[in-house]
Amino acid sequence: MNLLAFDTGTEVMSVAVSRTVGDHVQQWQHTAAGGAKASTDLIPTILDLLRQADLRLPELQAICFGSGPGSFTGLRTACSVAQGLAFGANVPVLPVDSLLAVAEEARHTGLTHLRQGAVTAMLDARMDEMYVAAYAFDGLQWTQLQGSALVRPEDLRQSVSGTGTAATQPWVMAGNVFAVYGARVAAGDPGGEGAVRLVALPTASAMLRLAPRLLAAGRAVAAEHALPSYIRDKVAKTTAERQAEKDAATASAGQ
Repeated sequence: MNLLAFDTGTEVMSVAVSRTVGDHVQQWQHTAAGGAKASTDLIPTILDLLRQADLRLPELQAICFGSGPGSFTGLRTACSVAQGLAFGANVPVLPVDSLLAVAEEARHTGLTHLRQGAVTAMLDARMDEMYVAAYAFDGLQWTQLQGSALVRPEDLRQSVSGTGTAATQPWVMAGNVFAVYGARVAAGDPGGEGAVRLVALPTASAMLRLAPRLLAAGRAVAAEHALPSYIRDKVAKTTAERQAEKDAATASAGQ
């Protein structure tokens, strides 16, 4: 399949293009700093990779983008670029769950010797919280065990309890939260000391590996229906909320 994939929902911008000729699949990829730079660098990077692959946008089967959860600005950037390119080329859009991409990247880089297992994927959500989801793989496909949620590091055990992942071996934790939250993540780890911890991000190459099955399952949408998944409803408190907290603290101090 001819596919374009990109993710700008973390501190890293990841872009990849795959082209299939006969039974041979070639891939071109680029990784760079994300954040504010992604809004200016993403489109030039896409065009450069397509040029390297000798592909035009209308020749793509789909444009895949990391749909979140992740950085609000980064998700909007990825979604708007995917929509704009897809509209012009009349190509479907494939939103790919960013936490599933984390799980797939972890499987591909650190678990290729295993035919089955479970991964709790985690991304730093800032504000002392993490985005978390749990998945199981059986060598052929992924099954979601726990949908995306916003949790504090210490609450990890509670957030994935009842998913069946603790009984699935090996227990793997993957993401970009270990350096940030350290022992606080370990304290809530359902896998205890036996858990495998892998640093992983939602890479474009992981999205390309996921794309064929997602497309076969009918997950592609028209450009106008592509939407990011924020999970967190807002990133800042209103003036009224801040004032209410201040008044409550003042009243409490006066008691």
